Amino acid sequence: MKAAKISSTIILITAIVLIVNILSESYSFRLDFTEGREYTLSKATRNILKNLEKPVTVTAYFSRDLPPNIGNVSGNLKDMLIEYSNRSDGMVVYRFVNPNESEQLEGEAVQNGIQPVMINVREKDQVKQQKAYLGAVVSIEGEKEVIPFFQPGAAMEYALSTSIKKLSVVNKPAIALIQGHGEPLINEVSQIYTELSVLYNVEPLRMTDTTDIPESFRTIAIIRPTDTIPPAHLEKFDDYLAKGGNIFLALNRVEGDFSTATGRAVSTGLEDWLMQKGVTISDNFIIDASCSAVTVQQQQQNFIMTTQVQFPYIPVISKFADNPVTRGLESVTMQFASPITFTGDSTKKFTPLAFSSAQSGTIRAPLYFDIQRQWSENDFPMSGLVVAGLLEGRLSGERDSKILLVSDGDFAVNGPQKGNQLPQDNVSLMVNSVDWLSDDTGLIDLRTKEVTSRPIKEMQDGTKALLKWLNFLLPILLVIIYGLIRMQISRNKRIKRMEVSYE
Repeated sequence: MKAAKISSTIILITAIVLIVNILSESYSFRLDFTEGREYTLSKATRNILKNLEKPVTVTAYFSRDLPPNIGNVSGNLKDMLIEYSNRSDGMVVYRFVNPNESEQLEGEAVQNGIQPVMINVREKDQVKQQKAYLGAVVSIEGEKEVIPFFQPGAAMEYALSTSIKKLSVVNKPAIALIQGHGEPLINEVSQIYTELSVLYNVEPLRMTDTTDIPESFRTIAIIRPTDTIPPAHLEKFDDYLAKGGNIFLALNRVEGDFSTATGRAVSTGLEDWLMQKGVTISDNFIIDASCSAVTVQQQQQNFIMTTQVQFPYIPVISKFADNPVTRGLESVTMQFASPITFTGDSTKKFTPLAFSSAQSGTIRAPLYFDIQRQWSENDFPMSGLVVAGLLEGRLSGERDSKILLVSDGDFAVNGPQKGNQLPQDNVSLMVNSVDWLSDDTGLIDLRTKEVTSRPIKEMQDGTKALLKWLNFLLPILLVIIYGLIRMQISRNKRIKRMEVSYE
């Protein structure tokens, strides 16, 4: 009887395991308990995959036997590609290639734009360098997009989804760069243009008194105008807002001249236009203890010495709101920024996005830059001055629209000199802003989505030893306690049976 019961139990368990395996071939699910749901595809990605009309092939060139902190990238990518395939009903197919296996595969990877990186690998208490490939190629019908390197912990889903969208979308949304008032040409904002061109058609739009801004532009960007903007052009901006359009505006209210070491206020007409909408940019220079340095040449006897001097008029912004536009940014360098204040009513909403440090202040223009000045804490009595913000509401007409404002027109400008590179966070601030204003799919939320690393905190040697022995002895102790409890339960049962038999 007992043997039959055991056999039926084994058969039942085997049947359950077989049924679960069969069902798993057709159905799968994952539970994501990470804080930021790093392993759950976003709504933006799901929408992109749902609308795929052509199959997508992802060829991942990944080396094997990498250190755990780097090798985990391969596993995370494979798990994500499985989700992409499932969500797209098989429209996304993938394969993994190890270029280190042969010269032919290595040549294939390099030819496709995947360059190796050198990493340190420890073997037998020795450190050696090894070539590693950590990239992928996304292709649709012969067209391809290269992801040359997956940074461990970086926004993997954003890279994949953006590449797929770039290849699969036929008609990209249009973005206009306003021209005609001294704004920089496209070649002067080359980094911005390159990054925005991934998802948008970026077109210059020269304003005239008869120019109407087409509704086809998702967003118009006005970057560092230097000339006075005619009232007729301001009316065109109002008409565009009245139709529900959005504007990105990077505006200089003050500017400095290093050749004369002087600073002055700037007026283009936009400051009064903004004031009517409830936003004021004062003609004060923000000074900040957190700042960049400038190069100064000093005559000492017969020599000219070049030194770096902290220059509080060039603030380094590292305090940001928890907003998709600024999430993930670490530092943005601004040149001659001014404070922004909201003076509007309850019909409009203003959201500050970026702030000066806890040690900052303002100086009214005009002024003289004293490079040799010794700054003290008393020079920075203010904190958290707003240098970027978002204005929403009925800004013109009866439809809601948005203006994203930065009080430094130069932060996104490379200039006409080739090779002049902006800090990456400067570029990201503008690209994030245009994404947030223009892209209704939610891809911007993926730009800074990453796997959070939570290393074990540093601890004393005694604490480490205690935890080591605790990890070793605790399982044994639990087994012993469990055995003693079972033994006591069995002993109590025997005593009870003996008492019944005695009676």
